[in-house]
Amino acid sequence: MKNSVNWSFRPTTMAPNAMITTPHYLASQAGMKILQEGGNAVEAAIAAAATIGVVYPHMNGIGGDNFWLIYNAETQELKGLNSSGRSGENATIDFYKEQGLEKIPPRGPLGANTVPGAVAGWEKAYRYSTERMMGCIHWEELLKSAIHYAKDGFPVTPSQEYWTDINLDDTNDQFRHLQRFSEFKKIFTKTSGFSYRTGEIIKQKDLALTLEGIAKEGSGLFYRGDIAKTISKNLQANGGLLTYDDFVSHHSDWVEPLSVDYRGYRAYNLPPNTQGFASLSILNILNQFDLPAIEEGSADYYHLLIEATKLAFEDRDKYLTDPEFSPIPLDELLSVKRGIELSAKIDYTKPIHLQKQLDPKGDTVWLGVVDQYGNAVSLIQSIYHEYGSGFIPKNTGIILQNRGSFFTLDVNDVNCLYPKKRTYHTLNPAMIFKENQPYLVYGTMGGEGQPQTQAALVTRILDYQFPIQTAIEAPRWLYGRTWGAESNSVKIEGRVANNIIESLQTRGHQVEVVDNFTDVMGHAGVIQIDPNSKVKFGGADPRGDGAALGF
Repeated sequence: MKNSVNWSFRPTTMAPNAMITTPHYLASQAGMKILQEGGNAVEAAIAAAATIGVVYPHMNGIGGDNFWLIYNAETQELKGLNSSGRSGENATIDFYKEQGLEKIPPRGPLGANTVPGAVAGWEKAYRYSTERMMGCIHWEELLKSAIHYAKDGFPVTPSQEYWTDINLDDTNDQFRHLQRFSEFKKIFTKTSGFSYRTGEIIKQKDLALTLEGIAKEGSGLFYRGDIAKTISKNLQANGGLLTYDDFVSHHSDWVEPLSVDYRGYRAYNLPPNTQGFASLSILNILNQFDLPAIEEGSADYYHLLIEATKLAFEDRDKYLTDPEFSPIPLDELLSVKRGIELSAKIDYTKPIHLQKQLDPKGDTVWLGVVDQYGNAVSLIQSIYHEYGSGFIPKNTGIILQNRGSFFTLDVNDVNCLYPKKRTYHTLNPAMIFKENQPYLVYGTMGGEGQPQTQAALVTRILDYQFPIQTAIEAPRWLYGRTWGAESNSVKIEGRVANNIIESLQTRGHQVEVVDNFTDVMGHAGVIQIDPNSKVKFGGADPRGDGAALGF
């Protein structure tokens, strides 16, 4: 039975030539400008990623990592790019234990123990674009918009105001109180000590100078030049671990995307150290059910997707880490046999209890681009927690990520800290192909929520034929934990009917009703390409500040 819902608060954006969707309208505009000047999807993605790193600083930036899926229409090849950084050469379990720590602090210099990979990702993708995709836009041009907004300022969004206020809580030195870091206080608070309010202009002069240097000299400035020296010296002066050699030795890697069949389509994602295989595992499990026979939005629908998530996460948490340090049996985990085995464990009358407490954070941006030449990009970029480590090396404007705080100090855990190791990463951009061509380019922010929201989008679009914007806006859920919570629960938006919530509770789910369009559910985006007309259908999430633009 198909749900007849086909409305949305916003219209789906439609365009015959090209489309971009990001979680911030200024970033979407930056990418659209490149597309209209004849640039390709990679070039537009770099312009948008650089811009959103400035205008959405609490979610991402050049102090973080990124991951790419790039479809080259000329060669009909889909490539993956892993541009996550590795832990420093001095980052050891013993070092943290000697500090009297049982876990890695999420904030401050000790939380910033992995090299930021974002800039290297931009440049590696740019070189591929130039060499293999007839890229024609100069590197400096791609960073112009970002430099402009950093130097001349941009209006603060409600999202930035909200998350800045939360992070000025001086009663919580473990996760908040970021104004204790002098550069953070200088840039992101006013002389009064309060955050910038929605609509007020904020400028990042130091970041503008950093970006101008990268525009002129490329990523070499960041990894081998003065920026690398400044970051490493400033970190070490404050007790941090990263060295200049850590930056010099960074390399981003082309990787082979993973894929599974879903209803005759081909779903693609990135391999470890990302959780891409968990997103695919959920679809592999759902593929064993006749989903259109289940009413969308019913208690059975939510129950099925929540249970599939738990089963996929059990496999993920057993194996996911840097594959260079521990083998991961991906062929087995994504086999049809495994999908059938896991699907048989789902009981519609009661939930599975997942023992592991899921990570409550993962603030990120996802963006997608399809150009007029048929190329496509699915890109995700993050500094992990909002404002990352909170630590900004003096006079750089670069918020360093705290992704390395996700390593464990338990030597028996698969994701234990080790020098030069990539941590388990929640970031995973996605695409779905129809008859060997990109059909859906999609993704979301949200840590543990990414595989869950991806499943919501895929089922609503492919199984229930929802229009793109409707699929994005439809009520969402999140299985997991929030800050301070002691156990996992099902967060579900208040637009879901009471009888559905009661049915889930009766089955044994611990349900927590949240705001109707809360950004706890992530900022999702989708571009769909009509295989015949080549019209692009794009959507952006009202839970964020984004826009889908086309021409």
